[in-house]
Amino acid sequence: MNAITTPRIARTACPHDCPSTCALDVEIIDNHTIGRVRGAKDDPYTAGVICEKVARYAERIHHPNRVLHPLRRTGKKGDGTFERISWDEAMDEIVRRFLEIEAEHGPEAIWPYFYAGTMGHVHRDGIERLRVSRGYSAQYDTICTGTAWPGFLAGTGKMTGPNPAEMAEADCVVIWGTNAVATQVNVMTHAVRARKERGAKLVVIDIYDNATMKQADMALLVRPGTDGALAVAVMHVLLRDGLADRAYMARYTDFSPEFEAHLATRTPEWAAAITGLTVAQIEAFAQLVGTTPRSYFRLGYGFTRQRNGATAMHAALCIPAMTGAWQHHAGGAFHSNSAIWAFDKSLITGADLGQAGRSLDMSQVGRVLTGDAEALRHGGPVKALFIQNTNPVNVAPEQGLTREGFAREDLFTVVHEQFMTDTAKLADIVLPATMFLEHSDYYRRGGHTRTLLGPKLLDAPGECRSNFDVVSELLRRLGVDHASLALDDAGMVAETLRRSGYGEIAEIEDNGGFVDRAPPDESARFVNGFGWPDGRFRFAPNWSGVAAANSNYQWVCDPSEMPRFADHWDVTERVSAKTPFRLATSPSRSFLNSSFAETPGSRKRQPAPNLLIHPEDAAELGISAGTQVEIGNHRGSVQLLAELFDGMQRGVLIAEGLHPNADHAGARGINTLVGADQVRPFGGAPFHDTTVWLRCA
Repeated sequence: MNAITTPRIARTACPHDCPSTCALDVEIIDNHTIGRVRGAKDDPYTAGVICEKVARYAERIHHPNRVLHPLRRTGKKGDGTFERISWDEAMDEIVRRFLEIEAEHGPEAIWPYFYAGTMGHVHRDGIERLRVSRGYSAQYDTICTGTAWPGFLAGTGKMTGPNPAEMAEADCVVIWGTNAVATQVNVMTHAVRARKERGAKLVVIDIYDNATMKQADMALLVRPGTDGALAVAVMHVLLRDGLADRAYMARYTDFSPEFEAHLATRTPEWAAAITGLTVAQIEAFAQLVGTTPRSYFRLGYGFTRQRNGATAMHAALCIPAMTGAWQHHAGGAFHSNSAIWAFDKSLITGADLGQAGRSLDMSQVGRVLTGDAEALRHGGPVKALFIQNTNPVNVAPEQGLTREGFAREDLFTVVHEQFMTDTAKLADIVLPATMFLEHSDYYRRGGHTRTLLGPKLLDAPGECRSNFDVVSELLRRLGVDHASLALDDAGMVAETLRRSGYGEIAEIEDNGGFVDRAPPDESARFVNGFGWPDGRFRFAPNWSGVAAANSNYQWVCDPSEMPRFADHWDVTERVSAKTPFRLATSPSRSFLNSSFAETPGSRKRQPAPNLLIHPEDAAELGISAGTQVEIGNHRGSVQLLAELFDGMQRGVLIAEGLHPNADHAGARGINTLVGADQVRPFGGAPFHDTTVWLRCA
């Protein structure tokens, strides 16, 4: 590549774990350097707006603390003592240790572990080739979508909905269970446009007065885990006051006298006692959506963080089915467009190479590594990990167990990373990884309808290598022969999109680097019927049908335990005299999970881990602003700085963002307190559903 003498603007896609996947315009200074990053103005969903984290991406890609060379641990695990080695030395050692472990303990003793540090499919999912080629243990993906998606599918039968850009054409936008300003900024672009251009009302439902709620016309501040109670009480009012569209329900849903009788008991007074809202607030919300046919419900990932999240998601989803909002353009509900893509990723994942071994729950990594028999599926211990795209020592639940497991001297851990994360510090081998501008990939948009190309724009610094290249090299050294090894990442992008019916790569590049997969509006609104065989939306959620249609889902409970109808399901972690506070670990505007925690801009905006405490709760405990406090439960304890905040109900605590563990006393991060019990019906991690005690440190 020749040096660039004049900065140019290049189009790419954001790689990070956000439903929007913005189209980006990046200023390329030279072959190794970028300048400003902006949202693409000509992209109808990005509309020139990106989050503040990605806007500061030059801070991250040019950070002086990037890992640039392969490293081998020389001291005790966790003490940060490493020596530089060559790539050949690193790969030789990895292959030797893997083969020794396979021979002594079997292939299931090795667990490739990954998640969504990049949302590019080539560099995220290519690790599956390593897994299936050797029969290594499989990974059951539960840490993000495992609760919310089933709740949506249980009603609609298909994971899609009206184009999110249509929010701008709605007369009422309901943002429920997501702090969009922090995590999906483009949702706000279109919601605010609807208010400015159409006089639309913006309703925000959340557990604390965050940046999104501050923009609401109607802000409903509920207790954590009570969304389902609000939803069924709203439906009670819709039926009571003649605001339900009975003709729509008769044609498109399974509405029944039994369900109506069930809702007759779910009064606003009943829900007020559970949610902490007033009866007047519940009535007003019901009247608004019941008299505004063109209402758009944007249902977020907050639902997936609580033990009753699946039933709460389903209950909220039922409201537009009762009002018939789906029959109107810019009406209905949306969570994700994951059903519209139809990618053939068989070459990326090596589907023809073989089968993986036992399936281990990624959220229970601590239990797996500390020998819990049930978590290990009653098999042998895990003796080696190969980790890409995630930082489990910081982000996984039950951090105490996770750290204990990673500290095992008999565990061989390889981490392919961009920075010395909490997980990398406990590795035996650390490999330097590229960032998204330094390799090629493609990105789908769960939050809207375009697939975007992300071409390589920079040369990687130091000796950084991409996920795809590292896995390919391991396969070669392990003696695996596969068609994917004849391709580089750009070739894999082209071949995957061609196989998937997206066209030739040159055509996609000529079309602006994207393919729009938006289904027809009527299809997205289920005008010809919902995704179940009879075409009817389910007020009685079809959990068994969800499991049957999705082979990846594993029941973690008896199906009979699930509520028969849409309802509030009281299964959240119990407050008690010992743990009287309910803690939620909500997303930060400055961090994205554990990503961006190292960049100067993020550190400046959120320099220390704070705990939001209601002033009346703080006064009772003698806590003042800025003092060090300690919260804990039977899993451990964590220290943070007190921040007094009256924008939530009493008895609720909020810890925003994931700071590195070392930012806390004793290097105990916030996920020390979060349980890893599997959320019903198909697993998940209840990050916003934890009870704790609180005291001065």
